[in-house]
Amino acid sequence: MLELAANYEGGELVRIRSIAGNHGIPSRFLVQILLQLKNAGLVASTRGASGGYKLLKAPEDINLSEVIAAIEGPLGRDQTPMTADSAAAQALLDICNEVADKQREMLEAVTISDLQDRVRQAPSDMYYI
Repeated sequence: MLELAANYEGGELVRIRSIAGNHGIPSRFLVQILLQLKNAGLVASTRGASGGYKLLKAPEDINLSEVIAAIEGPLGRDQTPMTADSAAAQALLDICNEVADKQREMLEAVTISDLQDRVRQAPSDMYYI
């Protein structure tokens, strides 16, 4: 998504080969991820020699929760495979639900644009001889 976001303003299509090469992701795996993102309405694809992928929305309009939900399924309370058969189990279930709620809130608050800013601000690798 960051690679597509970097090319969003120019409207350029990004090829799978380019993303795979830049990030060391196997092309076959990347195709599956991009298909899930496409089905979620986050990216579009164009076939052919000059084809590739692009974001359907601006990076500031896509949050991490949407991206994760597209790939892994919805986030939230329903992800805890527990039942509350006792007070202790209920207390633990309540905590798990609170954690899931906070996780979802945090991921909804971070956009792809925010993530781009963090990448830009990250110190580059330093090499000493």
